[in-house]
Amino acid sequence: MKVKVSRRAHFNAAHRLYRPDWSFEKNDAVFGKCNNPKFHGHNYELVVSATGEIDPETGFVIDVKVLKDLIKSEVENAFDHKNLNEEVPEFAKLNPTAENIAVVIWNKLRPHIAADKELEVVLYETPRNFVTYCG
Repeated sequence: MKVKVSRRAHFNAAHRLYRPDWSFEKNDAVFGKCNNPKFHGHNYELVVSATGEIDPETGFVIDVKVLKDLIKSEVENAFDHKNLNEEVPEFAKLNPTAENIAVVIWNKLRPHIAADKELEVVLYETPRNFVTYCG
C-alpha cells in the first residue's frame, strides 16, 4: 500500500524571463511583462510530496519534520527573497520559468529522499498558475 505525504512551503523571489541570444523585441513578444529588465516577483507556493510504503516500525512514509527541514535547507534558504537570475547558480544559464524552477527544486531534493520513494514537486507561481514535476 502506497501513501503520499506532502508538505507545503512558501518563498518569495524575483526573476526575469528572457533569452540573452534573442532581441529585446523577440523576448518581449514571447515573455511579455515577464521580460521586464528590472525583474518582477512572485509569492511562490510549493508542495513537495513523497510517496511510498508505510514503514511498519514508525508508521511513516517519511517523517514530515525531515521533509520540512529539507525544504528549508535546500529550497527556502536558496531561493527566498532572492533574484533567481542573479543570485541562484542553477539559473545562471537557465531561464527561471516555473517549469525550470520546479525541475531544479526536484533535483535539489531528490538526493535526500530515499530511492524507494517517489518525489513530486508542485510549484504555484500564482494561485491559478502552477506546474507539477515528478522526475
